[in-house]
Amino acid sequence: MKQSRTKSAKNNSFRKLLEKYLDIKGLDIVVILNDGREVELYKNREIIDDIIYAIDKSNRTQQIPIKDVKSVDMFAA
Repeated sequence: MKQSRTKSAKNNSFRKLLEKYLDIKGLDIVVILNDGREVELYKNREIIDDIIYAIDKSNRTQQIPIKDVKSVDMFAA
C-alpha cells in the first residue's frame, strides 16, 4: 500500500513541476515518451486532467497522456 502512495505522490509532483514549465512560454520543451518518440511542445500547450494538449506546427492538437512521458528536455529560447 505504501508503494502505491509513493508512486502517486511522485506522479503528482512530476505533474505539478511540468505544469510550471509549460507555463513558461520562452521555454522550448521536448517530451520523450516511453516508446522512445520525441515530441516537441510548441508555445500553445497546457495540461488538462492528466493529458498534455499542444498545438503542433500544422495547427493540429496533440494529446499526450502524462503517464506516457518518460522524461522532459528543456531549452531556453
